[in-house]
Amino acid sequence: MQRQRTHFSPVLLATAAAAALLAGCSGSMPSLSPLARPASSFTLSSPDIAEGSTIANKFVLNGFGCKGENVSPALVWTNPPAGTKSYAVQVYDPDAPTGSGFWHWGVYNIPAAVTSLAQGAGNSLSRLPGGASGGMTDFHDTGATGANGNWGGPCPPVGDKPHRYIFTVFALGVDNLHAAAGIPKTGTAALHGFVLNKGLGDKLLGKASFTATYGR
Repeated sequence: MQRQRTHFSPVLLATAAAAALLAGCSGSMPSLSPLARPASSFTLSSPDIAEGSTIANKFVLNGFGCKGENVSPALVWTNPPAGTKSYAVQVYDPDAPTGSGFWHWGVYNIPAAVTSLAQGAGNSLSRLPGGASGGMTDFHDTGATGANGNWGGPCPPVGDKPHRYIFTVFALGVDNLHAAAGIPKTGTAALHGFVLNKGLGDKLLGKASFTATYGR
């Protein structure tokens, strides 16, 4: 005589498994261990430029047909990861018709005790926090930003769809980016970007960004 097989619904099996798990927990759910709790959120913002907003003329380039004031905006970051020893900031336009985007600002080796850059800090290397260094941008040697390494504001081609400007702060587990990565301070912004996003490996502890737009 052939034995009849009993078929159980997957839903019933899952329900039974869940009930058994709960029964083994003495009537209460286990608390999350410290490692299981989500880490605090590392954030970047600007009192001068809101996320998703249009960048005001004060921060736009004064040159190449643009008539802005070319003042660097203030930046503030909060809740850095544990173990942060320095920060780096980059500003990048991925929509520039160059085949490689356009780099507008780079600041490196910002001390761990510093969690903001004041408005105008990028307009002179002397205004940066002690120990920090301004890096090359794609305005290098044009004279449009004064000294190389200063802030260069948005100035997309006339008629383009508004470009995106991505502001990013990196929290690093090294005191000096250039010493740790073996690159010169005069290296391109793309070289710095590679080191920050990939080359430092687990020494990149976290990064935070916001994006604003500008068109003309």
